[in-house]
Amino acid sequence: MADTILVVEDESAIREMVVFALERAGFSIVAAADAARAQAMIVESAPDLVLLDWMLPGLSGVDFARRLKKEEATRQIPVIMLTARSEEMDKVKGFEVGADDYVTKPFSPRELVARIKAVLRRAAPEVNDKPMEVSGLWLDPGSHRVTIRGEAIDLGPTEFRLLHFFMRHPERVYSRGQLLDKVWGNDVYIEERTVDVHIRRLRKALTTGGHDRLIQTVRGTGYRFSAKIS
Repeated sequence: MADTILVVEDESAIREMVVFALERAGFSIVAAADAARAQAMIVESAPDLVLLDWMLPGLSGVDFARRLKKEEATRQIPVIMLTARSEEMDKVKGFEVGADDYVTKPFSPRELVARIKAVLRRAAPEVNDKPMEVSGLWLDPGSHRVTIRGEAIDLGPTEFRLLHFFMRHPERVYSRGQLLDKVWGNDVYIEERTVDVHIRRLRKALTTGGHDRLIQTVRGTGYRFSAKIS
């Protein structure tokens, strides 16, 4: 069954071009010109991924992404921001609200399709992995649940993948570039600073019982996940 992509773009020419390219690539497409219509479509049938323009009439794309990532029913849906903004701080802002990737206009249809496929691969559950536990922090890849001593922890999909990778590779130091390759994939073109944004979000979510201290900064190198709370 084809993955369903919700395209949210107010410029009709761009929307039609994107829809045509993605349908040719084998995706099932639904489209909306604004966040209100997109929200109604998501309530009716959740897509596998949202391709979201930054500048939308009414509610902006970045605010809509923030809303999607806050709500229980939609926070696991991957979001790719589609925008003419190329400045680093704009990209960081997009990632801070939970975007999974960022495609800057103008772009080639082939690049867009490749980025979508990469994000969908990363979002797929790793059902063959067994649950893991470190110092009362428990992660189950199959159910996509994280708890600390029985208390559920709310993580976005990128923070979940980052924690999963860390727990599978404790006591090893990884540079930002290595984490981008291992967690985001080497076919995603984003700045290394993005890693710091998601590390901050992950640490904030793990403050219960001091579990944020499991993620250690190694000055001048990168990050290490400790096998016990220091």
